[in-house]
Amino acid sequence: MILTFASIVVSCKKYDSLGFTPGTGKPTISSVHTWSKTDTTVYYDTVTSIDASGNITKTPVARTNKIVPFDSATTAGALGNYYIIYGSNLGSTTSITFNGYNAYFNRALLTDNSIVVQVPSKTPYLPPLANDSLVVITLYGKATYKFSILAPPPTPSTYSNYDFYSGSQITLNGVGFATISSVNLTGVSGGTANVSIVSQNDSVMVLQFPSTTITRGNLTFSYNSGGTTQTLTDKQELVDLDNAYQIFTDDFQNSWTDGSWASPSGKSTNAFKTGNAAFIASFPAGGWKIEGFANWWPSLPYDASYKYIIFWIKGGTVSHTLNLETNTSSVGYGQNSVNPIVVPPNVWTYFKIPLNTLNFWKPGTTLQQLGFFLKGQSGDVDETYYFDDVVLVK
Repeated sequence: MILTFASIVVSCKKYDSLGFTPGTGKPTISSVHTWSKTDTTVYYDTVTSIDASGNITKTPVARTNKIVPFDSATTAGALGNYYIIYGSNLGSTTSITFNGYNAYFNRALLTDNSIVVQVPSKTPYLPPLANDSLVVITLYGKATYKFSILAPPPTPSTYSNYDFYSGSQITLNGVGFATISSVNLTGVSGGTANVSIVSQNDSVMVLQFPSTTITRGNLTFSYNSGGTTQTLTDKQELVDLDNAYQIFTDDFQNSWTDGSWASPSGKSTNAFKTGNAAFIASFPAGGWKIEGFANWWPSLPYDASYKYIIFWIKGGTVSHTLNLETNTSSVGYGQNSVNPIVVPPNVWTYFKIPLNTLNFWKPGTTLQQLGFFLKGQSGDVDETYYFDDVVLVK
C-alpha cells in the first residue's frame, strides 16, 4: 500500500509539473492578443569612448525598430508573429493550427487559460486554403476561433532587370504580390508614373513601364492588408534608360563607336540583357587589351550632375578583374590598374557605381574614351564578354 501511494504521488507530481492541473472540460477560446509590436520611434544612446591620452568622446547613436511589449485583442495575425490565445481548459493542448497548418508551441509558455504561439511562416493566407480558422485541440475536445492571417507586404526578392525604357517589362519574384492593386514609380528627385501590371500571382508579377520623366526611381505598391489599403516603397532603385546618357543600348548611341583593341567587337545579337543586342568584346589570352567605346566628336564635356555609371556585363569562362579606363582619369586611358571590378563567369552582373568613388572624370576634361582593361595572365584563355545598357545617370 505504501508503494502504491508513493507511485500515485509521483505520477501526480509529474502530471502537474507545469504548475497547474489542466482542466478536463471542453476547451474554449475567448480572445487572441498581440504579444509585442515594433516601436519605430528613434531613440539615442550616448556611447562614451576614451582614447590613450584620456580624451573623452561622447557620440549619439540612433536606435530604431525596437521590439516592445504590446497587448491588444486582435482577430488577424501576421506570419512569424507571436500571439496569446486566451480561453479555458487549454492546459492539455496537443495541437494548434492556423488555416489547417500546424503551429509549434512551447509548453513552458502554456497555462490552462492561455497559450503563447507563433504563426508559422508557411501558413496559407490566400483562398482557397485560407479559411480564417484557428483550431486548438486538447485531450478533451476542440476549440475553433475565427482568425485571419494577414497577407505579407509585397516583398520582391529578385528583379529581372534594374533598367527599363518605355514599353519594356520587368519580372519580379518574391511574396505578397496577389494583394497588389496598383504600382507607381516614385522618382528619387520627385515625380511619379503609373506602372501597368501585366500579370500577377502571389510570387511572380510582371510589370510594363511607361514613358516617364524620371531618371531614377523606386516602385511603390498599393496593396490590401486586413481590409485596408496600404502602400510600400521598395528599396531597389530602377533606372529609366530613356532619361540616361546612353553609350550603348542595343546599339551605339550619342556618336559613340567601337574603340576596342581586339576583334570581334561591336554590336552583337548573340547575347543581350535588355532589348535585342549587346556589345561584344574579345580579350585574347595574355593580350593585355582594352575593349570599349570611343567618341571623338562631339564627346561629353565634364558634367558634375552625373552621379553613376551603369552597365551589365556577361562574364567569360572564369572570374576576372577588369579595370575601368577613361581618358579623363588622372592616369589617362591605358593599361592601368585603376577602378577594378570583379566579373563572375558566364552570368549577367549589374554594376551601378557612384562616379565619386572612381578615378573616372576630372573636372574640366571631356570624356572621349571608355574601356575595360584585362591584364594578361599566365594560363589565360581567350575570353568573350558582353556589355549592355552602358549609360551615365544623373
